[in-house]
Amino acid sequence: MNKFFLIVHILAAILCVGPITVAASMFPPIARRMLTAETPGAGGLDVLHRITRLYAWVSLAVPLFGFALAGSMHVMGEAWLISSIVLTLAAALVLALLVVPAQSAVLAVAGGTPEARSGVLSKAKLLSMTSGIFALLWLIVLVLMVVKPGHHRG
Repeated sequence: MNKFFLIVHILAAILCVGPITVAASMFPPIARRMLTAETPGAGGLDVLHRITRLYAWVSLAVPLFGFALAGSMHVMGEAWLISSIVLTLAAALVLALLVVPAQSAVLAVAGGTPEARSGVLSKAKLLSMTSGIFALLWLIVLVLMVVKPGHHRG
């Protein structure tokens, strides 16, 4: 059963977290171009936002199967796993509280006046940082999952 949980956990991470990370990182430069353009238009931002939102929900499979795997392997008390859980929660909060709302704010003015679009330009600029933090948190989780510092079992 461990192998099944491991395969689904890794597959969910690749197929769910990967697209979120890519879509979230592609959004800011396109948003900045759209917000400063002469003629307004979403320019694919709605698709990137939809990918970010939809895959965020589907990616709940990653910790679900991760908990199942950790429970069956009896490693729930290990420091590397607890750190990974905390960082995964932090990544989810960054996505839910910073990235998705800022994307929504940009999309809300996509077809608006130049003044309305310039009003959310700062949010679009911050999106580069927050989506980078999201990606960095997942990178650290990946390293912890592979290296497992302090882990003494096979």
